[in-house]
This record gives sequence, C-alpha cells and structure tokens, in this order.
Amino acid sequence: MSSSKLSRVVGFAFGAAGVFGFALLPSAAFADNPKAGFESMDANGDGKVSPDEHAASASRMFEKMDTNADGKVTAAEMTAAHQNMTGKKAERGEKGELTAAEKIKVIDTNGDGVLTADEHATGAKAMFDKMDTDQDSTLTKAELKAGHQKYMHKTSSSGATRPAD
Repeated sequence: MSSSKLSRVVGFAFGAAGVFGFALLPSAAFADNPKAGFESMDANGDGKVSPDEHAASASRMFEKMDTNADGKVTAAEMTAAHQNMTGKKAERGEKGELTAAEKIKVIDTNGDGVLTADEHATGAKAMFDKMDTDQDSTLTKAELKAGHQKYMHKTSSSGATRPAD
C-alpha cells in the first residue's frame, strides 16, 4: 500500500486508547469512557498525550488484543478485546463505527487480513498525526474525542471509510 493511500485511509483508526493506544481499539474504550481512556494514555498526568505516550498505549493495546501471542491480531481477537474492555459485545457497525475487519483493512499494509505490531504502530502514529489538529505534537482530550468521532465512524450506509482531509 502506498504511503499516500495509507495516509488517506488511516484517518479512521484505533486509537481506541487504545480508543487504536489509540490506533484501533483504544477508540472503542475512549468512546465508552473518554475520561478513563484519555487518563490511561496520559502517563505523566499533564493533560496532554505525547507521541511517546500514545505509542506506548498503542503497544499495550496490541499486546492485549494479541491473545494467542503470535505477533498478529485478527478481527476475532480485536472483537474479543473490545468486549473485554467495554463489557459489551461489539456488533457489526455498532453506532456507525467500523467493524474490526474494517479497522484492520485500513492499516493492513500487506493485505493479509491481520495486523502485525509494526502495522499497528504505523497506523497509531498516522492516527496521532491526523488527530493533532493544532500541530503542537500533543493530543488534548478534545482532540482525541474529536478524532474518534471523525475517523472511527463510517461515512455512509455503504460502509466506506471517511477519506483523509
């Protein structure tokens, strides 16, 4: 996948504190409890999430999702992690959000249908950069919430992901 295509489609992600660690799943947790999701990423408690804090959260999220410890995350593992984090079964397209398979497809650079740690980390970084709307190299709670709303949802009934701005 070209970097321009990756940049174009990564707009959804993760981040899911890991509301996708926000890359993928971290967004789901953030949506259910924005305060807890943000605070779990803001390790130093300064009210902002740095690139390092975001990357560390994404890495922790990947480890939680990779339940069989094979270095890859499948849609089934992501869906199960969502349920474990939120206590709710993830429904297909719940609240207009991307499904686990759709989230994976956005940042699955080799197209094999599963995420590696490198793919997840790259997607998380791209998501951080997109959400950092004031370009100060940190994410505020408002930027994280707005990013989730903008990038974690389908844009139409066709299920297409939102194009990059």
